[in-house]
Parts: sequence; structure tokens; C-alpha cells
Amino acid sequence: SYGRLVARAVLGGLSQTDSRDYSLVTASCGFGKDFRKGILKKGMCYGDDACFVARHRSADVLGVADGVGGWRDYGVDPSQFSGTLMRTCERLVKEGRFVPSNPVGILTAGYCELLQNKVPLLGSSTACIVVLDRTSHRLHTANLGDSGFLVVRGGEVVHRSDEQQHYFNTPFQLSIAPPEAEGVVLSDSPDAADSTSFDVQLGDIILTATDGLFDNMPDYMILQELKKLKNSNYESIQQTARSIAEQAHELAYDPTYMSPFAQFACDNGLNVRGGKPDDITVLLSIVAEYTD
Repeated sequence: SYGRLVARAVLGGLSQTDSRDYSLVTASCGFGKDFRKGILKKGMCYGDDACFVARHRSADVLGVADGVGGWRDYGVDPSQFSGTLMRTCERLVKEGRFVPSNPVGILTAGYCELLQNKVPLLGSSTACIVVLDRTSHRLHTANLGDSGFLVVRGGEVVHRSDEQQHYFNTPFQLSIAPPEAEGVVLSDSPDAADSTSFDVQLGDIILTATDGLFDNMPDYMILQELKKLKNSNYESIQQTARSIAEQAHELAYDPTYMSPFAQFACDNGLNVRGGKPDDITVLLSIVAEYTD
């Protein structure tokens, strides 16, 4: 027992002074509800969802956004807004125009570029940005709306984002509306995003996704799928990401399934049952030692 105590003390000291850089090994998978399985539109877009994975010398950055489908009633393609927002954030990261500890800044800068775009762009979307600072081993997050992330360690959820809703099924969102509709269309500031910062460990699993996943799969189902992760190889992560997205996609169209969305609807006085057909985007990451 004395030997174990010494080993723990030594290992504890090493972990506190871990000089290694960390990075994220990330795979993506998703389904657009109106498109064939796994088909990507221009960029990394599944239906009206969009996402990006970017690396810079100081950090790894992930993002997901969910375009608000209601714009389709006004002849606007909802994926244009979410896709342009994510591509803009990705470019800002690759150009090094960000501070790892300030993911809200990435969202703000990307949104401001859209507002100043010479070509008019209309639409709305939720957004979630996750940044791993390689040297400090800290994860910095910003979540606006009902997309989000969870961090799993030792088979348990140790961190998760808070969902932001104005009221049932109406999440916080970034918007650009035509002049005649300003003040009528719901629009939140990037500064309203919920921000967190915390340390991560090697082997931590980070799942970042749009509400199409969380509305159809409760945590215990997600954790069951994550148990299938064999190692931190990209192929294993990709296989698990696909397994999670496929299960969420199947449950979304099950009329007898009591989904988290249906449960939430019942809690709000609505008689709802079944899954929630929606676009689904899953980014699955493992914290690993950084290698070129």
C-alpha cells in the first residue's frame, strides 16, 4: 500500500507539471433530415446544420451551428447563414485572429463579418464554439442556443453546456433580418452566449453537436455508444461518431419513442410523443498528446 501511495504522489506531481501539449482528434458525422444519409452539402453542412474543425499553432477549435428552418417559408435557404458563419469562424481561426481563452470573440468576429457582408445574407442560427488551448490544457467554450457539448471522463459526464431558450422550442440565436423585419425577428448578441473554462485530461471525450442529437438521445444512450470507443485512433472515433449519429437519426423517426424533446414538450403542457425529425451534426473528439 505504501508503494501505491508513493506511485500516486509521483504521478500526481507529474500530472501537475505536464509540459506536453494536448490536441483534439476529431471526427464528424451527420444527417440532413431532407437529404440522403450522410450527404454533405457545400462545406461541412448536414441539411441546415454546419460545422468546422480548425487547427492553429496554439489551439484546436470546433464549431457547430443550426440554421433556423423557419426562414425557408420566406424563400431563404437556412443553411446559407449557418454555413457562412462556420466557414467565417474557421477562416478566422486558421488566420490566427482569435484568443484561445475567448471563444465568444470568435463568434462575435464571425457574426460581425456577416453583418458587414456586401452580399446580403439573411437567416438565423444557434452556435457553439469549443477551443482547446494546447499548452494550458484548458477547454474554453461558448454556446448560444440549444446546440452544445458534453465532456465524458471515466464513463461519466463531467461537464456539459447549458441550453439557452427564450421559451419552448425557441432557442437563442444570431440573426440577420431584412430592414423591414428588424425588431420583429428574434436576434441575440454573441455576448449572450454561455461561456465556460475548465481543465481537461488526456483521454477525455468531447462531444459537440446540434440539438438534433440531444433532442433524440438522452445522456445514458450517448454514454452507451461512447463505450464502444476502442482507442484515440481517428478510425475508431469516426466509427463511433457515425454510430451515434445513425442511432439519433433512427430515433428521430420513431413515432412511439419518448424522446428528450417529447418529454420536454410534455413538461410544457404539450401532448407529444415520438422522436424529433431534425438535422443532426456530431463532432466527436478525444483529448490526446499533440503530434505534428
